[in-house]
This record gives sequence, structure tokens and C-alpha cells, in this order.
Amino acid sequence: MKPWIKRTLFGAAAGAIVLGGLSACGHRPHGPMSEEQVTAMRGKALERIGSRLDLNEAQKAKLATLADELLAQRRALRGGAEPRTELQALIAGTQFDRAQAQALLEQKTQAVQAGGPKVIAALGEFYDSLSAEQQAQVRSLLAERRHGGWGGRSEEHTSELQ
Repeated sequence: MKPWIKRTLFGAAAGAIVLGGLSACGHRPHGPMSEEQVTAMRGKALERIGSRLDLNEAQKAKLATLADELLAQRRALRGGAEPRTELQALIAGTQFDRAQAQALLEQKTQAVQAGGPKVIAALGEFYDSLSAEQQAQVRSLLAERRHGGWGGRSEEHTSELQ
């Protein structure tokens, strides 16, 4: 496998970990989260990830940069409207509004293309700053917890509940 593909895949995996950590407390039964709630969750996620990986200050700073880029990407993807409202607008009439759905898809795709390189760069910087032991720990955690990142249930635990 080519090195850049490997780095991108590992970067995406680390991003999934961070995003999972950021959304671990993301259950919001009463509507969208306020900026204060997002900021509080970001702080908790950074603290939790930092302690699990035993990060030094430089690594914590890179993790914070990654979290900032992920939040900026989240805001760009959401745009000005609530996703549920956007979906409701697509099905408001007697027929599905395909033209609006296509426009929405293009808007979201442009947001990913515009912010994606920054997220990948921040993810690469963070992952590359980890020691071999920390990288192995990240890979192990990803393998163990396929649902919901670090805050989710492992497959083993999920099967116990069924």
C-alpha cells in the first residue's frame, strides 16, 4: 500500500476516534446543542482522549487543533439549517424534491472538499506526533470499538445486551 494512502487511512481512523470522543455525549433529546454545550463536550473529549493516550503537551495541542478543525467541518456541513428541517423540506410536497436534494448534496460535498484537506492535515499532524505505542493503542481501540468510537459499546458488550 502506498504511504500516502496508509497515512490517509490512519488519519481518518484517528479522526473517527476524535469525532467519536467529541460526540460521545452528543445525545441531545431537546434539539440542537448550543455552542457552550459543544465547547464543553470538546473539552471533556480532549481530556478523556488525552488521559487514555497519556499525551504530552505538544500532542494535546495537536489534538486540540484537530478538534477545532473537526468542529469547523461540522459547522460547514450543517450550514445554516438543521438537517431534520432540510429533510422535511425535501418531503414537504407530494413528491420528493430531487432538485433540492441534489443541490443539498452538492453543498455538502463542497463543504467537505473545502475543509477536508485541513482536517486531514490536522489528523496527520496529530497521528504522526504519537509514539509507536500510542499509535498501536489507537489502532487497538478502533479494532475493539467498531460502534461509536471510544464512548460507544464494543461488539462484545453489545451482544451481551441482546
